[in-house]
Amino acid sequence: MKALIGRKVGMSQLLREDGAAIPVTLIQAGPCPVIDIKTAERDGYAAVQMGYGSRTRLTKPLSGHVKNSKASPAVLREFRADEISDDLNPGDILSVANFEIGDRVRISGTSKGKGFAGNVKRHNFNTGPKTHGSSNYRRPGSIGSMYPQKIFKGKKMAGQMGGDRISLRDVTVELIDVDRNIVAVRGAVPGPRDSLIMIQGA
Repeated sequence: MKALIGRKVGMSQLLREDGAAIPVTLIQAGPCPVIDIKTAERDGYAAVQMGYGSRTRLTKPLSGHVKNSKASPAVLREFRADEISDDLNPGDILSVANFEIGDRVRISGTSKGKGFAGNVKRHNFNTGPKTHGSSNYRRPGSIGSMYPQKIFKGKKMAGQMGGDRISLRDVTVELIDVDRNIVAVRGAVPGPRDSLIMIQGA
């Protein structure tokens, strides 16, 4: 199965032989032990649950859950799949060697949290005039009328910005370093450095 959990290292660029510079994001992914396998007959859906990292102390429920894999992961995530190979068992280790250069993958992460932001920063609203005594420089303006005497849900207003789960589809794998467990994918990836990233084959 082509799926891994990793952490964002940062951005770099690759130089092709023709001189073109390709912007890439480096992700340190795996090795990820398989913790559990969900089947449609038993669980109602097919998925592979895998771990990432390690921890020294486990709670009793977690230690019972991971005992078949003989791992103590710090992070647990599930990846759904249409069908799962019969060769995959709890305790197997998945690494970047499962991917190939040119693969199209789906990248999921949590975007940078920017706190409470106004409508100019959050929704790219225009500002008002700076001169002639205008007091409407960064204000939202009119947000309603006499009817329907309420504000509709979803209206673009000030609020919490960032910190959302974002998925990118059809991202190209540009480089694989098996020795260092590094995957380089083209373009930017959501989240700050050292944030958790999920990679799954498209």
